[in-house]
Amino acid sequence: MYTFEECGEMFDEIADSYPYELYRELSGGMRIVPESKLHPKAVAKDLYILGEYHRTSIGKYIIFYYGSIVKIYGHLPREQFYEKLRGILSHELRHHNEYLAGCDDLILYDNRCIGDYLIRKGK
Repeated sequence: MYTFEECGEMFDEIADSYPYELYRELSGGMRIVPESKLHPKAVAKDLYILGEYHRTSIGKYIIFYYGSIVKIYGHLPREQFYEKLRGILSHELRHHNEYLAGCDDLILYDNRCIGDYLIRKGK
């Protein structure tokens, strides 16, 4: 299991490795919170939100849910866990950059994934 601090340090390292341009207009930055968050469409308390991109009147920001991340990936060896964090950060940054570009591809993909999940669960 990885501590909250270790997870935050890994996210910082990953974020620092990306080009600064990917963060343009992300005025609220990124933060990691300790809680887990179930997806509202979770059927059997088995679908967690790992990160979220938010747009509000005061800015755009990304939240990562430490509790969700360690529930799903906390058992993995460090290198694999690190790569999962890279994927989560990349996913949320893609939401941000697609929004800036006026593109909805990732939102559509996420919705298809939720639809597939519901079909597998018989809903």
